[in-house]
Formats: sequence, C-alpha cells, structure tokens
Amino acid sequence: MHDDTRRATPTGGRRSGWGGKFLAFLFVIVLGVTGFLGYRGDLPRLSFGPDETTASLVGPALPPLDTTLVSHLAEPALVNVTAGIRPYGLGAAGSGIVLTADGEILTSQHVIKGADTVTVSDIGTGATYQATVAGYDSGADIALLELTGAHRLPVARIGSSAPLQLGDQVLAIGNAGGTGSPTAVGGSITNLDSSIVARNEADLSRKSLHDMIEVAAAVAAGQSGGALVDRYGAVIGVITAASGDLQKAIGRGPTGYAVPIDTAMNVVRQIRSGTPTDTVHIGPTATLGIMTSDAQPTGARIDIAIYGLPAYTAGLSEGEVITALDGRPITSSQMLKAALNAHKPDDVVRLDISDPADGRKTVNVTLTVGPPN
Repeated sequence: MHDDTRRATPTGGRRSGWGGKFLAFLFVIVLGVTGFLGYRGDLPRLSFGPDETTASLVGPALPPLDTTLVSHLAEPALVNVTAGIRPYGLGAAGSGIVLTADGEILTSQHVIKGADTVTVSDIGTGATYQATVAGYDSGADIALLELTGAHRLPVARIGSSAPLQLGDQVLAIGNAGGTGSPTAVGGSITNLDSSIVARNEADLSRKSLHDMIEVAAAVAAGQSGGALVDRYGAVIGVITAASGDLQKAIGRGPTGYAVPIDTAMNVVRQIRSGTPTDTVHIGPTATLGIMTSDAQPTGARIDIAIYGLPAYTAGLSEGEVITALDGRPITSSQMLKAALNAHKPDDVVRLDISDPADGRKTVNVTLTVGPPN
C-alpha cells in the first residue's frame, strides 16, 4: 500500500485572502481529505441619510468550531477507500462520503484511478465491502462508487458550497496516512475559486483543477475523497489536494484544496442519469489497451500497444496515429480519451489510422474492460 502524492501549481484565482497570486509547487493529496466549514455572516451596513449617523449592525461572534463535536457528527458517514492494482496488490488509500444507506460513495477520482479492485471499509463498524465504479469525471476529480451488500449505512448530510465566505472555519477529516483511523484538521477558507495544476506522484500525470475551495489546513495524504463540512456537520466540499515542502520553505502555512460540493453533486447526478458526456464516464471503463501522446500536427499517436489487448490484437502498432473514432475527428490524446468515455466494454469502434509508412487505413476494434482512466 502506498500514499499517492501530487504536486500542484496555483494558476490564479479570485477572492484570495493572500493579497495576490502565489506561484509555487504544492503537494496534492491524492488520497483523501475531509473538512468542515463554518459560516460567518456580516449584516449589511444601514445608512440613515446624509445628515444622520451611520451605524452597523453586528451580531454576536460565532464561537470557535468545536473539532470534537463536528468530528463525531461527520465520522459515521465516512469510509476508508482502498484501491488495488493487479498483479502486485499495491494501490492507494483514501476516503469517501456515504451518500445513500445502500452504499453510494462519493470520493476523489484520483483515489481509484488505475484500480483493478476497490474495497471500502466502514469507519464505525469496520465492515468491508467490495465496490464497483459507477462513474467518474476525471476533470473534476470526482467518482461515485457502489457497494455490494451494503444496507442501513449512516448517510452524510449534504450542504451547499454557494454561501461560503472567506474566513469561514473548516474541519478536514479523512484517512490520513492510510492508517484506517480518521484524522481531523481545522482551518479557515482563504480562497473560493482557486486554480491549481496537480501532479500525481504515483504516475507523474498532471491535472488542472479549477474553482477549488482553498483552506488553511494541514491536509495529509490519505484524506482525499473525504468530506469538507461546516460547523453543523453538513458536507460542503471534497478535499483533493494539499501544499508541500516548498510552501513551508518560504514561510507560507499548509494549504488544502477541495472540490465544492455543488460541483461534486452535479457530477453525481449526471452519473445517476446514466448518460455519459465528454467528461463524465458511466460504468466500467472501456479501453483500447494503448498508451498515447499528442501527434503532430494532429491526432493521437500510439506510443505502446499493450500485448493481448484490443489495439494490439487488431494489428495496431507504435508510431501509428489515430485521427478519427467512429467518424469523430481525434486531434489529441485527450480527445481520444473523451471519445472513449461514451463507450462501454465490448463496443466495436471504427478507427481511422494514419501511418507515415503505409498511408491511411480503417480498423474495427472491440473494446475491453480496463481500469478507470
């Protein structure tokens, strides 16, 4: 078992509490984090005319967030998520949020990326379930799992990320370090639409994430996929990333990043609808069994056709370029992945292939089951 770690570079964002943009590499927690946010509302200033005094109505200050109380409210609806990769049995450890009593689990897509098997354990009872991936949006870093044999699970209270404000207190809870025991860390919101570029230390892939909630909290590996909740226990985000050593070296405190719950639940609703999109994949992942890169001037270049998988069996080889799938132009490796999102294992796809040596050809390929992209 290992903890995936990603580095992220902030690329901008408004409403920041730091007084300007900050460019640095940050560690991204690929394994799970949960947090709780508190609301702080200021009443509007009331004006009484040019010759009258101006006054502000100020309500009583909210007490500090009670870490113990909020943890007790949230922990029953959290689970540990373990992703396994055959044949080695290695994988990633993260966290998840229970959405339904019969076992719908919200987590981070990077937690289950590349997994052959996914196991979920209940934090409260220790019960273990096998999970299938119902769907995911890799761009939003959100995945939905379905558990086998689950019933009467405690369900998380889902709030809204819309009313959040800078300075709201938060609590992040999740499977820090993959130990199986929840860890809670507190902080406050410092940005409501942060953009970062995250690097996955496990496979060195990079991903741009936008409109993230930035939290001044020491989020740790293993907490990805956990719940960001307010002082009342309502989930308002799914934590996916954290800052690292470079930020500490220049004297800036630890920072965590969360996907707003409104964004996450939009993905969940799309998955539940059963209708795939260019970004949302539904059900088992279909694969050609190739590794690709962007071709010049256009297309997806086959770098490796894995032995025994569909592309290899169909006679495709390194150096050939996929230019269309079922008549849809393919201009990049990412566009090929998006086109495959709409397909399922056993679907037959028609590929237009360009080869510098042999010219052009069309090949029919039957897709097979692969790990989540």
